[in-house]
Amino acid sequence: MRSDAQKNYDHLFEIGREVVAEQGADASMREVARRAGVGIGTLYRHFPSREALLDALLRKSFDQLTAKAGELETVASAGNALVLWLREMVTLTHSHRGVISAMTAAIAEPDSALHASCVSMRASGSQLLARAQAQGEARLDIDGADLFALVSALAWLNDQPLFASRVDRLFQLIASAILVPPAS
Repeated sequence: MRSDAQKNYDHLFEIGREVVAEQGADASMREVARRAGVGIGTLYRHFPSREALLDALLRKSFDQLTAKAGELETVASAGNALVLWLREMVTLTHSHRGVISAMTAAIAEPDSALHASCVSMRASGSQLLARAQAQGEARLDIDGADLFALVSALAWLNDQPLFASRVDRLFQLIASAILVPPAS
């Protein structure tokens, strides 16, 4: 990419990050272009859709979460590793208001710009779950899709003013429902 094109991309990326932080995943592409001081066509040349912008904004976080899962595979307690990863996943969804809908849709849509990174992230959580199940620390009747659905539910609850203050408590309830109590 030419240096001026890279500079435009970087500027649009930063403005996009600001607008998405303020407005959530449904942020206006027109607002991004307006704040960046460019035409909508320039924005669409770099980010052909809102989903492409979200993918660029979220890919780093998703990749970090996937890497974190790899690191957690060496933690002695597979159940603790799973809960730590779930906490990171919930934190990610909370810091990007409204993104869970885009993530959920992307999982089911192979042509989505977010598909590959979402599938990879969900797979990393599924691996942690499988390890916890193999060590007898997690219920056997849960799979990666269930895990993602539970995170999605917590993300949705966090976006609801009535429930936002209860998300930590609900996280603990969900984590305890996934894990198997240690044998006495």
